[in-house]
Amino acid sequence: MMPALHPTRLPCGSRVLDLSRTHVMGILNVTPDSFSDGGRFRSIERALAHARDMVEAGATLIDVGGESTRPGAAPVLPAEELDRVVPVVEAIARELDVVISVDTSTPEVMRETALAGAGLINDVRSLQRPGALEAAAASGLPVCLMHMLGEPGTMQDAPSYSNLLGEVSDFLAERMRACQNVGIDASRIILDPGFGFAKTHAHNLSLFKHMPALFALGRPLLVGVSRKSMVGLALGKPVDQRLFGSLALAALAQVKGARILRVHDVAQTADVVRMLEAVEAAE
Repeated sequence: MMPALHPTRLPCGSRVLDLSRTHVMGILNVTPDSFSDGGRFRSIERALAHARDMVEAGATLIDVGGESTRPGAAPVLPAEELDRVVPVVEAIARELDVVISVDTSTPEVMRETALAGAGLINDVRSLQRPGALEAAAASGLPVCLMHMLGEPGTMQDAPSYSNLLGEVSDFLAERMRACQNVGIDASRIILDPGFGFAKTHAHNLSLFKHMPALFALGRPLLVGVSRKSMVGLALGKPVDQRLFGSLALAALAQVKGARILRVHDVAQTADVVRMLEAVEAAE
């Protein structure tokens, strides 16, 4: 596995994440329309129970999302997103020892969940909504910046690149500079190549193959490919039959140096991570 090319201590609110190793981030969608598990965890009790199960299975981060970002998804009003997300963040912070990531692009949600106990802001829009940069800076939390062109509702209409890897890298570098301009230090930034966001199947495969080139930006990478269409298209599998393909990509991402794997199937992915670590630790 590739060595870390960046400082490995990441303060996340009241907790610290050690990025010298790969972590499993469990997905907790509190939405009615997410592509894989929409509607399953909309009550606080069920959301908390699922978060607890994922922590017991090996997740060191829980990513709570109140707005679906699947292709074709419609935006959610801030008040509705707050109602979905804040009570769940409060419950997890109160009861579980885990870093809480909030999957949001909404400034109000960033501010309120930081107060409720969140430790990371995970924004698919890379803090481009009005006020998002300032809200993230004021929170004091680390941020994950993801590459995407356009909006979820239209991002898959006709994605096109003349230099895929270069354009993804340039976009992420520009967003890092925007963060630093408002006081978010580079040491607080994680990067996500954005698999499945404004990319064709061929784009996804090529970007994954050449992903280590993004380490030139000097920041750790988060990879989210769990159950996504790149697995389904490569294997000809519907969303409920993509576990093994997702695990293959998780293993490959870890070998390529990813430090956070965002997944639905935590127990299985945690086994993959621990097995690779055991091999790498051998004499």
